Amino acid sequence: MTTYLLAGGGTAGHVNPLLAVADALRLRDTDASVLVLGTREGLEARLVPQRGYELLIVDKVPFPRRPNGAALKFPLRFRRAIAQVRAHIRAHDVDVVVGFGGYASAPAYIAARRENVPFVVHEANARPGLANVLGARSAAAVGVAFEGTPLRGGTVVGMPLRREIVELDREALRREAAAEFDLAPARPVLLVFGGSLGAQQLNNAFAGSWRDVLDAGWQLLHVTGERSDLPDPAVDGYTLRRYIDRMDLAFAIADLIVSRAGSATVSEISALGIPAVYVPYAVGNGEQRLNAASAIEAGAALLIEDATLTPDRVRDEIIPLLHDAGRRSQMAQAAARVGTRTGTENLIALIDRAFAPQA
Repeated sequence: MTTYLLAGGGTAGHVNPLLAVADALRLRDTDASVLVLGTREGLEARLVPQRGYELLIVDKVPFPRRPNGAALKFPLRFRRAIAQVRAHIRAHDVDVVVGFGGYASAPAYIAARRENVPFVVHEANARPGLANVLGARSAAAVGVAFEGTPLRGGTVVGMPLRREIVELDREALRREAAAEFDLAPARPVLLVFGGSLGAQQLNNAFAGSWRDVLDAGWQLLHVTGERSDLPDPAVDGYTLRRYIDRMDLAFAIADLIVSRAGSATVSEISALGIPAVYVPYAVGNGEQRLNAASAIEAGAALLIEDATLTPDRVRDEIIPLLHDAGRRSQMAQAAARVGTRTGTENLIALIDRAFAPQA
């Protein structure tokens, strides 16, 4: 029996691919033991037990960014986190560690190396996080979601995706999706969303241009985010939702998407072959712009900078795209070429190759 320890968490970008791999490992070998390493504070503390996996806890120890009291305490706290993971590895007789980035991964990589357990790194973003940069230096294998990700020894495997996305039959679900969102299945749909909390710039831009979308003969499905107070005009053809549980249905009915460029979002849209316009989140280290780069270079998507997305920009650049079926078809074909639905299988194959010499 093989025991896998999957390390990662903090955000959905780390937890969702981790769970996709966990599910696939468990489905492939019911005798395998799949454990998850995470912190008490991250999203994994709720999602992992809900999915039926045992969550092993490691202290959350952020890397210090400036010389202060936390920096002085970091070495001792980090050594303690490493010791916690080593104890988990020994107690559960772990055979291989797979890290997805985040606070749990950095001590997991060091602990695995010290326990002579092979470990594999997966990086979801085109600009890698510090934990994975350090881990890649001594990993048995490194998988990345995007071409050009600057990680030592990186192999492009794609993004492990949720099963409901991998198996999504958009055509078969279109009528169900139309009924769910009060839209007409025969008319094209523009899907706009900015994540669970929404995106103010996207909301403002389409608050001032939704009539233009409808006048172009399209319908608009606008997911504003739970914190948004954008008023609903309550007109036929425009469905405004604060949050959507069934994003698979939203993707099923979408003929064009305008969204942020989180790694999972870009990977799912490309895997489904949907043309897109990405508006990268302007705060952070610029990883969203890089996440979208491969899709843009392939001709699968357009990019509009957050600060420039206005109602006029929608009218000047997105509305013409609604009228150009030929261009959208070319974008969809390019998206299907650059995307993959086999990220989970590709990563597991990488894990198998890394673990094989130890077998």
